[in-house]
Amino acid sequence: MADATPAEASSSGDAAGKMITLISSDGESFEVLEEAAAISRTINHMIEDNCVENGVPLPNVPSKILAKVIEYCNMHVPSSSDAAGGSGEKDLKSFDAGFIAVDQATLYDLLLAANYLDVEGLLDLCLQTVADMIKGKTVEEIRKTFNIECDFTPEEEAEIKKENQWAFE
Repeated sequence: MADATPAEASSSGDAAGKMITLISSDGESFEVLEEAAAISRTINHMIEDNCVENGVPLPNVPSKILAKVIEYCNMHVPSSSDAAGGSGEKDLKSFDAGFIAVDQATLYDLLLAANYLDVEGLLDLCLQTVADMIKGKTVEEIRKTFNIECDFTPEEEAEIKKENQWAFE
């Protein structure tokens, strides 16, 4: 993704479509195809309200994560070839599998960004990845996976296990 200034983004546009500028929380600008940016419902509302002329500031999304979100959106722009059938869906599943293979901190930041920007497909992908990380694990394994410290006393923990025995079977 190439960096651009808001002025370049608002005056540019090529045969592929109109470009807009997204500005990360750390001030980095990204020139993005409007179609790709519109996958975010948050940004789509701004486009519909004509609020993108001077760039779209995204105060909750750092540049490293915004670049990943843009990569995801660029790959998920609907195209006429998708409507004709073919291997589009298979290719997207393969892309998604490689895309989401990130460290836990990046996954967490992607999840937050997907939620903030309302990118439904990316949010679903992040949440499914977290669910898969939890599936089949004991409470202790989940704590270890997510670095969660148990703040219950042994007595409190025993009482919770007794009250919710079905969950520990």
